[in-house]
Amino acid sequence: MPLPTDEELLKTGSDLVAQMQAIFGLHPGFRPAHARGALLTGSFTPSQQAAALSSAPHFSAPSTPILARFSSSTGIPQIPDTDPNANPRGLAIRFNLPSTPDGRRAHTDIIAHTTPSFPTRTGAEFLEFLRAAAASPPGAESPTAVEKFLGAHPDALAFVQTPKPSPVSFASAAYFGVNALRFVGGEGGKGIFFRYRIVPAEGEVKTLDAEEVKGKADSYLFDELATHLGDSGPIKFKLLAQIARPEEGDVVDDATKLWPDSRELVELGEVTLDELVEEEEGKEMQKNVIFDPIPRVQGIKPSEDPLLEMRAAVYLISGRQRRAAGPPKEVVEGLGH
Repeated sequence: MPLPTDEELLKTGSDLVAQMQAIFGLHPGFRPAHARGALLTGSFTPSQQAAALSSAPHFSAPSTPILARFSSSTGIPQIPDTDPNANPRGLAIRFNLPSTPDGRRAHTDIIAHTTPSFPTRTGAEFLEFLRAAAASPPGAESPTAVEKFLGAHPDALAFVQTPKPSPVSFASAAYFGVNALRFVGGEGGKGIFFRYRIVPAEGEVKTLDAEEVKGKADSYLFDELATHLGDSGPIKFKLLAQIARPEEGDVVDDATKLWPDSRELVELGEVTLDELVEEEEGKEMQKNVIFDPIPRVQGIKPSEDPLLEMRAAVYLISGRQRRAAGPPKEVVEGLGH
């Protein structure tokens, strides 16, 4: 995964990493966003419909090994699970594919969050948003910089105002891929635009209200992962694709725009997570695993959404910083990357 050559993209990506570190503090070895996380391993079993939509190898193989990471928002490695700023939660999934003919390891990733959209369309706008937030400390005279930004950006205001409840468990939350992608190589011909959605296999999404959160331990979500695996068995999700209808006005290059709930949801398969990565191994993975929002695999192509290249640049820049920093300097129980 090489760095992009576009100078403006590189500068904005570097500025975004620096701005998040300015807001949340510099924590060598940790991500500047979604710093607190846990790694699990498991497998993906595709549905029959998946291979009809795409020629992606994990949609035709009987089963594919996966690595998944649950995470909490912010760049603060020790943020309590009960802090509202820890929402939205994240789920990244890596499909470990067969090696390439020249022996290189191959994979493709999904990066999803418990919110179905993003506050801005571009990375430059998101940088402006973060800078406005940093310039608006508690007690600042109104209208603050962030209030002015939100007043001029209704999509960002809608994102901020959307409720973001804490989940009962990472296993009981629904996760959304906010960027549109495109299936190719299936029966759909030239391509079908879609967004990923990951939902509990039993179908029920469970969240807590503010009073219920107050009664929870600071690490209730991460503690529950081990309890769930030990008492209830593997964590299972359905991997879905929400199918866009651009001919009816669905926007496929803007992560701030939602598609109607009436759009078709196709089940692509089942995600099964059955084992937590041990802490010591997780520390080493933290240095090396860089999830990629661009699919880079046969059968799935990126859309023209400008956030895709920007997110990839930010993740790669911050990932290289983690590797250079060595193992994390702070230890968080249940932490893995």
